Amino acid sequence: MSDDARPDLAAVRELEILVRHLADELAGFRRRALTAESRLRELEGMEGRPAADTQRALAARCAVLEQENSALTGQLESAAARARQMLDRVRFIRQQTQGNVVSER
Repeated sequence: MSDDARPDLAAVRELEILVRHLADELAGFRRRALTAESRLRELEGMEGRPAADTQRALAARCAVLEQENSALTGQLESAAARARQMLDRVRFIRQQTQGNVVSER
């Protein structure tokens, strides 16, 4: 530096450059934030209606499944009762045949 150049002016110029870069960077961040907020509002608007529709559809499906479950539980109980009856018959027939075999000897 020359003797007539003021060091404080160089520091001010450097500070001005840094502030300009920071302002540019801040403007870029602001643009990105505004774009992101706009996209978020758009997505929230899209999700609001379909989410309610989806929730109603899921509730209806749940009701249908509960009815099917109730019907299947009834069928299962009925099948279990029939299986017990068949098992009782098989036991009876086995006892009858074993009794006949013993009495034939």
